[in-house]
Amino acid sequence: MTSTLPTMRPTDAAFLDDEPSPPTGLLNLPWIDGHNHAHTLSWDDRERYALAGCEGMVTMASGYHWTPYKPVRAADVRYLWDDVVNRRAAIERNHFFRVRLGLGVHTGVRIENPDELLAAMDAYCELDEVAVVGETGVTPSQHVESWDVDEQQAVVQAQMELADAHDLPVVLHTPNTSTDGTRRYRPELGVPGYEKNTSLGAEPVLTGENPALEAVRLDLEAAHDAGLDEDCIVASHADRNNTRYLMEETDCYLSYTIGHSWLVGVDVADVADVIDTYGPDRVMVDTDCANVLRTDPYAIKRAILELYRYGIDPDTIRQVVLENPRSVYGFDE
Repeated sequence: MTSTLPTMRPTDAAFLDDEPSPPTGLLNLPWIDGHNHAHTLSWDDRERYALAGCEGMVTMASGYHWTPYKPVRAADVRYLWDDVVNRRAAIERNHFFRVRLGLGVHTGVRIENPDELLAAMDAYCELDEVAVVGETGVTPSQHVESWDVDEQQAVVQAQMELADAHDLPVVLHTPNTSTDGTRRYRPELGVPGYEKNTSLGAEPVLTGENPALEAVRLDLEAAHDAGLDEDCIVASHADRNNTRYLMEETDCYLSYTIGHSWLVGVDVADVADVIDTYGPDRVMVDTDCANVLRTDPYAIKRAILELYRYGIDPDTIRQVVLENPRSVYGFDE
């Protein structure tokens, strides 16, 4: 019942049938970010994760963006792996959230002698700190120099075989359909908020009606050939273009990247729609925060509150942001 207020005229409260009773427990709900590159972020950005309630994260060492040379050599990628292995404990010590690692061969740029990496990866997968193989996956076009689709798929399949042998999930980098407007930026300047020189993109190696979706289908083909179960695959950067296929024709988990919606075109409303349509059992969110992008360490915390505003109940929110990634990435072990 609304109490009588000592105001000169009736306030809004006098006309409301019910006063809202939001679930304050959401304010303290911990969460896990299943895909980022937090070892490349500033100390302050990682502290923002902690202040926003991050319980754990999987930080990926597979990105090629930080290697100064193109094409990338196996030794360059190996350096990225070693760097994240070396820094993991210090990040945990400084910020109190748990850090697990993703190691993989990203196909966004052609890598010379990738067999060297695949041979070395077996020993890295033995590490307790390693939670996933990835991110990886067939990419329709590369930075600087093209990489043949068959070669990409072979490298992806080899990583999936290693993941299966070590009982690890695989995180896919699923290509997004563009959110380009009617005008484009000057090609020499690239996309604001993204340091990669987009003008150096090579000619696509996948063309056709829907190359982004075809790349995901090739990834699933590689998984089948590798003997990797579909429920061991997390399709990161899931979007409207691939959700129906992944949800209705596979058993993969879908992780929606909401840390830079301006780039990938996915926001919390999309996540709420997917939960409404398919339920929460295979849905997660991630930030993909990295120092080459304008990204938001608060993205998942904001999503917790936004999902409730969109009508998702607190137990479902908890499953999506905490319980699913806890289980998939081994945080409950």
